[in-house]
Amino acid sequence: MRLAALSERSGVPIATIKYYLREGLLAPGRRIGATTADYDEGHLRRLRLVRALIQDGQVPVATTREVLGHIDDDSLGRTIRLGAALWALPQPPAPNEDDPAVQAARREVDRMLQSLGWETARELSTLSPVHRSLVAAVATLMRLGYPVDAELMAPYGELMHQAAVRDLDHVETFPSEEEKVEAAVVGAVLFKPVLEALHRLAQEEESARRYGIE
Repeated sequence: MRLAALSERSGVPIATIKYYLREGLLAPGRRIGATTADYDEGHLRRLRLVRALIQDGQVPVATTREVLGHIDDDSLGRTIRLGAALWALPQPPAPNEDDPAVQAARREVDRMLQSLGWETARELSTLSPVHRSLVAAVATLMRLGYPVDAELMAPYGELMHQAAVRDLDHVETFPSEEEKVEAAVVGAVLFKPVLEALHRLAQEEESARRYGIE
């Protein structure tokens, strides 16, 4: 398809597509003339991914380029490829390791991981921005006087593992390795609000069942 058709099918303006091409976010089309190129379904899929990350997910262009680089790195195994792509997404600042609340939070998170048997998460704890984010969140709650320990977190961890199984079952429905990683990244960026909203709705429903709505 020509650039105009790619724009029409994706809903992305031609000027934006040209910008993505200049920034290396979209591979060049197959050259068929001095000023024209042909684009295929792979370009359309990648364009939708780029648009989703930048426009809907508010991921910076430079970060999007890094994420795409990991998605395209077929020298990596799927777990590392997926992990690298997800870790490249924007993360909150690292917690202050001198903070007693952070130290306490780290101990409780480690106890929780140990109780769940999540050995990979424990082994990668010093590298994982997701692990640091969890420690920081738990530390904040502790500072505010809301005790969060391994026993409280573990049942939530078990529920999240069930959600992760569902996530990866869905990812497995895509045909290629590249599409599988793309689907996981889109899910991490855009499906999170769905999970948060479902959690809130479930809380509202349970509250009404327990306490009524009057």
